Order: sequence, then C-alpha cells, then structure tokens
Amino acid sequence: MPAASRELIAALDADNFEIRQRGWVKRLLPQTMFGRSLLLIVIPLVLVQMIAAWIFYDRHWETVSYRLSADIAGDIAIVIDTIIPADSDAETVRLLRHASGMTELGFTFESGAVLPPEMPGSGTILEKQLTRAMTRRVQRPFRMDDTSCERCVLVAVQLGDGVLTVNIPRGRLYTATTYIFILWMVGSSIVLLAIATVFLRNQVKSLRRLAAAAEGFGKGRLVSFTKPEGALEVRQAAMAFIRMRERIDRQIRQRTEMLAGVSHDLRTPLTRMKLELELLGKDAATAELKTDVAEMERLVNLYLDFARGEGTETTVDTDIAELIEDVAAATRREGTPLSLERISELVLPVRPNALRRCLANLVANARHYGHHVWLSNVPLADGVDILIDDDGPGIPAAERERVFQPFIRLDTSRNPSTGGVGLGLTIARDVARSHGGDVRLETSPYGGLRARVHLPR
Repeated sequence: MPAASRELIAALDADNFEIRQRGWVKRLLPQTMFGRSLLLIVIPLVLVQMIAAWIFYDRHWETVSYRLSADIAGDIAIVIDTIIPADSDAETVRLLRHASGMTELGFTFESGAVLPPEMPGSGTILEKQLTRAMTRRVQRPFRMDDTSCERCVLVAVQLGDGVLTVNIPRGRLYTATTYIFILWMVGSSIVLLAIATVFLRNQVKSLRRLAAAAEGFGKGRLVSFTKPEGALEVRQAAMAFIRMRERIDRQIRQRTEMLAGVSHDLRTPLTRMKLELELLGKDAATAELKTDVAEMERLVNLYLDFARGEGTETTVDTDIAELIEDVAAATRREGTPLSLERISELVLPVRPNALRRCLANLVANARHYGHHVWLSNVPLADGVDILIDDDGPGIPAAERERVFQPFIRLDTSRNPSTGGVGLGLTIARDVARSHGGDVRLETSPYGGLRARVHLPR
C-alpha cells in the first residue's frame, strides 16, 4: 500500500472512522482505489489471455501439431510400402537413402531385429499426437522414444523381416508460431498494464491530493489547494471542497469578528464595575461583589474561549517536551504539587497556544480533584501520548464519555464546590481532535484519573 494511503487510513482511524472492510473476502482485496482499479484491468486482461490461449491450444496448436505428425507418419508409411518389395538389402539401403534425402528423416533398417519391450511414455503432447498419427497411418507395431535425444524423436517400426528406425527432427513436429503467439500476447499485456498503471496513478494522485487537503484543512493547517486536477468527477469534488473551504473560512472570520465585539462589550462593563468596587472601599459586601465580578469575568472568558476555539492560530513545528514543561512551570507557580516523568523531545506541527490551553485545562481538572499531578509523555510510532495523572476520586468508566459534552458536571463523583461549568474537558477534546488526535480518560496507576492526549505525527 502506498505511504499516502497508509497515512490517510491512520488519520481516519485516529478519528474513530470505520473505513476498513469487515468481510474476510473483502479484506483480501486491495483497499485503495488504485489497487482496485488496477485489479479491474488485470482480471479481464488475464481472463482474455486464458481464453485466447485455450482457444489457440485447442483449435490451432493441436490441429497444426497433429497435421505435422500425420505428415511424418504418412512419409513413414510410404517408405515402408516402398522398401517391402525390395529384392535385396542393397536395394533397401538405396531406397532408404533416397527417402532420407527427400523427407529429411533419418531411416535405418536392421534385418532380423524385433521391437524392445514397451516402456512408459512421457505423456507429452508430441508423444500423444505422433502416437495417434502412427496408429492411423502406419498401422504396424512401433515404439517411440522422445526423451533420449534433445533434438530428435526416435520411432522404431516392426516389419516382417526386421525393424525400421526413423530419426525425426523435432523441428518437423513443432510450429514456431506457438511461441511467437504466446510471447506477443504476454508482451503486449505487460505493455498495456504498464500504460494503465501510469494512467491510474495519475488519476488516483489527484484524489490523494484532495484527501490530504481535506485532512489538513480539518486539522487547521494551511493547505495550498487551489487547482483541481484529474477526471471530471474529481475536478467537481475538488471545486466543491474549495467552495466549502471558502464558506467555512468566511464563517470563521465572521464569528471571530462577532466574538471580538461581544468580548469588548462584555468586558467594558465588567471593568467599570471592578473600578467602581475599588472606589467603594474595603468591607465584606464589597469583597463579595469583587468575588462575583471576578467569577463573571472568568466565566465570560471561558464561554468565549469555548465558542471561539483556536481555529485562527497558525500551525508551527513545536517541541512537545518544552510545551509540557511550560505548562508544568505555570502550574507549579500556582502552588500545585506536580511531577514531570519521562519527558521525551519530539517536534510536531501543532497550534501551540491551543495545545497549551488543552493541557492546562486537563492539569487544572487534575489539580482541582487531586492532591498531586503527574505529567509525562510516551513517544509512539504514529505520534505521542501525553499523560496527565492525579490521585483524586476519579470518574466512573460509564461516565467518561459523557463528561466531554458541554456543560456536563458529575456532581455525585466530583466535588461541586470546586468544579467549573463543564467546559474544560470539552475544550480539551476539541483542541486534540482539531490536531487529528483525541483525549481519552482512563484509570490512573496513582489511584485517580488519567487523561491521555494523543497527537499524531
């Protein structure tokens, strides 16, 4: 399978898409469009060759080879009828010498000899055809040897007073058109298959470019895909993708501009309220109002972060280990006990601010419900797993998918006095999936919850 196809399948598998065939028969067939299209060409080509070869063998090869054998058997029968009336051995030798010159067959006669015992035949087509012709034309006992000599076939015929041995060149029994036909058929098929392979590769390449552009755009990467190529249907799909990308970009810009305005409109009165509270002095009521305003500002920022996402940030090559260390340092400055374990250097194309927000949300979640946080990463063949462990109460396995829904809080299993509004895990998973990865919750070896962030290469 080509590397581009493997990468596409791995990317779709990472997003939990079921793209592989389930039936064992279909799994044996090629999975890519290139392989299946090539198979559609190869199978009819092979079938046509097999049918043509069978027809040629049955109608042409057997007919021609039998006629050649029948001609040889006819010559032998004529020579036998010629030498039987001979008066002396000298006359027989003269007749056989003359027959050898006219028929290009080697004739020898051994007076008083008898045929040797019959031996098992070789079972070749030559033996079958010549045996059939000798039986019909000569009608005398004979023995055939087509194995002791590479360039000839020896046939011994029992006559009344001896044995006539005939040396038959193999060229008299074969036709060269057989091999020419096979070579021409195979050679032309190879040439046609090579041309079809080049043509199909060019057609499939445009589909791979479209799939790679769609995958990259889905992960928020800059994709320079502006020129549709390939067949008409592929060009239509490419144009539909370009128009869809333009509409999505336009919607993202409009939403970003709207949220910027909303952010300004909401933060301005909050800032004015904070200023007025500072001028009121210090008392219990003012302190409570300041706490409420700070909470309102935090919630407003959280809602805006969730609605805005990080779609406008540019993807850059980032050292994942350095980013994890930054998140750990920021967490420690807040007084949270945190341990770094197995931090391996790995550079991946990510949106650093979005990924930092993802990890910060998961670390904050672990900090709220546990006493200690552990951070580590595990390099994999297809990317890296970032692990955030805590020693808190954890989340029941049946609820681990539901908590990723917006505004979902598990009050029965999490401390409600320290919980948020139920957007931290949602934002974290959205960020991970926008990078082509995912966030999964597991049981931590430290007794609490483990958040596993997978980022593909």
